Amino acid sequence: MNTAATNIDLNAARDSFKQRRFLNMPLAGLLAWACVGIGGIFLESPQAKAWLLFIATGSIVYIAMLLSKVTGDPFFQKEKNPFDKLFFHCILMALLVYSIAIAFFMQDYRSLPMSVGILTGLMWLPFSWIVEHWVGTFHTLVRTLLITLAWFLFPDQTFVLIPAIIVGVYLVSIWGLETRWRALHATADIKIIEQP
Repeated sequence: MNTAATNIDLNAARDSFKQRRFLNMPLAGLLAWACVGIGGIFLESPQAKAWLLFIATGSIVYIAMLLSKVTGDPFFQKEKNPFDKLFFHCILMALLVYSIAIAFFMQDYRSLPMSVGILTGLMWLPFSWIVEHWVGTFHTLVRTLLITLAWFLFPDQTFVLIPAIIVGVYLVSIWGLETRWRALHATADIKIIEQP
């Protein structure tokens, strides 16, 4: 296989991947975790809180598919892009580590928002590398740090405080993604205008 041609193809695929807005999944995550936090306030049963968390976080991909019709950013791309495949592998990786969350949850139900909150946030780190932007690194590191602090400082408030932290981090990340996308497209528009 010709390495130079492969690198060019991967660079072109990465450039194509980076052109997207990427709001569907963060908006879906924000909505799902907001539901978990609201449920944490009003639900009394640990079982009800746990089921709500599993259902809400397990629905993020489906909510993102629905939101794609509102945001105008297609969830599934017509072109085959290796970075889409990589990102979906990252999502699968995060889903597989639910096994850790479930085992920890069986010992202490309060741990569920912490473990699921951290594990599902890990996919943002490779995303940041793919799009060459700070937003994913920020999201993963700040989310992990604040969730860990919340767990140690307020372990009895995990079903309210941790979802609030995640929603807050999502708001900053959505702003970062939107700012990135607008800057990217403003640059592209300037290049089009400058061409004779």
